[in-house]
Amino acid sequence: MRTNVYVMYGGQSPEHDVSLKTALAVMNRLDRDRYRVYPIYVEPDGAWRGGNELAECLDDVESLRLSSGERSSMGGILKQWYQEDRSNHVVFPVLHGPNGEDGTLQGMLEMLNIPYVGNGVLASAAGMDKIMTKRIMEQAGIPQTPYTAFTLYEWNKEADRLIHTIGSSIGYPCYVKPANMGSSVGISRCGDREELEASIREAFRYDRKIAVEKEIPGREVQVAILGNDEPVCSVAGEFERERHFFSYERKYSSGVLTKRIPARLDDEVYGRLRTMALQAFRALDGAGLMRVDFFVTDSNEIILNEVNTLPGFTENSMFPALLTYGGRRTFAQLLDELIGLALERYREKRVWRDGRAGA
Repeated sequence: MRTNVYVMYGGQSPEHDVSLKTALAVMNRLDRDRYRVYPIYVEPDGAWRGGNELAECLDDVESLRLSSGERSSMGGILKQWYQEDRSNHVVFPVLHGPNGEDGTLQGMLEMLNIPYVGNGVLASAAGMDKIMTKRIMEQAGIPQTPYTAFTLYEWNKEADRLIHTIGSSIGYPCYVKPANMGSSVGISRCGDREELEASIREAFRYDRKIAVEKEIPGREVQVAILGNDEPVCSVAGEFERERHFFSYERKYSSGVLTKRIPARLDDEVYGRLRTMALQAFRALDGAGLMRVDFFVTDSNEIILNEVNTLPGFTENSMFPALLTYGGRRTFAQLLDELIGLALERYREKRVWRDGRAGA
């Protein structure tokens, strides 16, 4: 019997269009001999649309903007899960950004007792919030770039003091980042006070909390983690680039990104990086998948940049490229593993909920 896979995508975040690109790649590579694939589209205004089974591959992302059928609430879409054996359903969420990868959707699916791909409520919420991630990694002893963080309330109350603190303790150049946003949305590199003030105002368009980080000269190197209780780490990869950081347009629109896999690291440096990545995954109580990004300096110092608990699966995305490198697995097999990990974690939770742990 084929498993019903409900791919949730779109959403109300600024990463709506990135989500569609990920959804297209996932849906087109799910094995139709093993799965019945159903789209669930969350429109930019929050309305939900459920589509019919997708028996064939889709041509482009525009076909994912479901327009036929009645707009519904999420309750109306999810009602069908209570009409069948829910053990034969799994949700594959690819809603990037707030209300998708920040634990809110995961909490809803937990309450509905439905298996889903990827990280749980805690890992999703803490991993999405860059400031909370930093605090957890500090406790885990993982090196990070110097930073400061503050809220919109604090900024409105004492902007001059904060600007002075950033200049004296962080310095220039620095990066301003909304706490809860991905795909480089709202992120700016600042070379002086004027740019810093403008960047802070821009970042507060996306979140009430922001982080300001010291720039670390070096390469950004990424690894992919796959697994639950026994996670494995991929080879390392990096993007060859000329600019200081990847803007949203650079990542998803320019079409000129070049991946280097494996990254230019010797075995000793990769070994340390791999250990840190697995340590970060476990510190967040990760499940299923995670991408962990590091800076590697010219002196081979390794510094954690950030984690991504729901990395993209687009044509430019590093996560699937790392895990399919060298023919270890195909893209379709990677999706099989992720669904298998989701069902494994779901069965484990059911044992605990039924009070039979250790039996």
